[in-house]
Amino acid sequence: MNSRPIVFFIFILLVQPAMAIEEPEFEVLKSNDDYEVRKYVPHIVAEVDVKGDDGDPGRAAFRILAGYIFGDNEAETKMSMTAPVTSQAGGEGESELYTYAFFMESEYTMETLPKPMDARIRLVEKPARVIAARRYSGRWSYSNYQKNESALMAALADDGVVLAGEPYLARYNSPFTPWFMRRNELLVEIEWPSP
Repeated sequence: MNSRPIVFFIFILLVQPAMAIEEPEFEVLKSNDDYEVRKYVPHIVAEVDVKGDDGDPGRAAFRILAGYIFGDNEAETKMSMTAPVTSQAGGEGESELYTYAFFMESEYTMETLPKPMDARIRLVEKPARVIAARRYSGRWSYSNYQKNESALMAALADDGVVLAGEPYLARYNSPFTPWFMRRNELLVEIEWPSP
């Protein structure tokens, strides 16, 4: 197994304060103590589905996606790491699928992105959309995710906000970041009136 992409990723995240890691562009439409409403510009993601019963799905998905941006593509192009890495559960039962995604750098288009060598990777163009985001720190445990998902869903329901998708997790830091310094976000697409 080639550990070079993993080592490079760890290096990038350890020096993250000294380097600018690109994040998707958005405009804040509303903010309160429970969540922030953001309008994201269109962007492209590279995503892959992995089975939840295959040991560590996050590690498996990361290896596949990191391989793509570190040169495992038809042009052998090396791209920069971006943030966040998102994950979303889908499906039922022991073989539940998880979709993991890396945001592509904004300089690329669907026409200029190199084709992945791994057929499991999909390049998907996401349209402009409005997202409710709840930021929290701490471990990437299911209980922490559930607690914040419940809080976000309750706050949105209290405010009469209509959901337009299923919630998912965004992680901005490496696994080596101390849990109390991690930036995690619970995201969900919502319906929002046009100005």
